[in-house]
Amino acid sequence: MTYSVDTIRKMLPKAYLRKHVAHEIHTALTYFKDLVPMMDKYVYSDGTIKNMMSLSGTIPVKIKDAIYKTPICLWIEENYPLTAPICYVRPTHEMMVLRGKYVSTNGEVLLPYLEEWRNAECDLVSLLQVMTVVFEEIPPLCMKPAAEPEQASCWLQFQKQSGADGSSYLSLVKDGQPILQGNETNC
Repeated sequence: MTYSVDTIRKMLPKAYLRKHVAHEIHTALTYFKDLVPMMDKYVYSDGTIKNMMSLSGTIPVKIKDAIYKTPICLWIEENYPLTAPICYVRPTHEMMVLRGKYVSTNGEVLLPYLEEWRNAECDLVSLLQVMTVVFEEIPPLCMKPAAEPEQASCWLQFQKQSGADGSSYLSLVKDGQPILQGNETNC
């Protein structure tokens, strides 16, 4: 879906510099077509919740001659462009975050570009380009290792027994035969 500057501006609350922010988001979307703008709730580390504009989706990252779509989310606060966006990599269920120089354990992106953010010199397109270049050199995500074959679940290792008084209990089973212990308990 394409988003016009007017559509994006209408999504933004009045506290934002709507014309400027909408223009920057629109420009970013022309270069990074797999991102989607939306208003959503952001939860700060202190538990404060705030409704903010976000850009979520993927950016193309070239690693060893293959292009990978790296899932990210940029949170744009009301005082943008005075402050840098809050950026995260967003691993899918099959992925895990690779904590490193530019990415924290929780996936927050910690680039010098963000730390040295300057209102008149920095913008969303440049930020996304920097993220792409850095992630090509130091990937922020990887696929989770293949799971070991699971052992039989615990319930398969027990056998339901019924007592003479109608009570039920579980007994540990080895090779199909109950293991009797002197201190078994009926429940």
